[in-house]
Amino acid sequence: MAFKLSKRSLGRLEGVKPELVEVVKRAIELTTIDFGVTEGVRTEKRQKELFDKGASKTMNSKHLGGNAVDLVAYIGSKVCWELDMYDNLADAMKQSAIEKGVRIKWGAAWSVDCLNDWNETAEDAMNAYVDLRRSQGRRPFIDAPHFELIDIT
Repeated sequence: MAFKLSKRSLGRLEGVKPELVEVVKRAIELTTIDFGVTEGVRTEKRQKELFDKGASKTMNSKHLGGNAVDLVAYIGSKVCWELDMYDNLADAMKQSAIEKGVRIKWGAAWSVDCLNDWNETAEDAMNAYVDLRRSQGRRPFIDAPHFELIDIT
């Protein structure tokens, strides 16, 4: 089934770097699950709100400069937070990024420098990150909806 971004999602891409917008637009054509854009560019006020409640780990977010997006998976018209849905979404984002020649990082696999260079599935990338954090005695921060550009000059 072919999916399309809604007008609301397209509106939330306003101000996002054009190369990332192109990756998102191609990913919706490639994905096996529907998704929408929940956030693109953030204000400092919004970032502080997220930081203060622990939903973000930094005040230096890539969202502030239009270098990141948060995507949400849907089953029908219902938002879905199941991680396996985001693995599939990340696989589509990876394929799109490779096609577009754009390097991305995924918020559920922070230890993978560039998702494009990862030779396995996004699920494997997330599991590698989780295993690494646990081996360090640290809790992983899984931000599965988050995708950001890397190597931005």
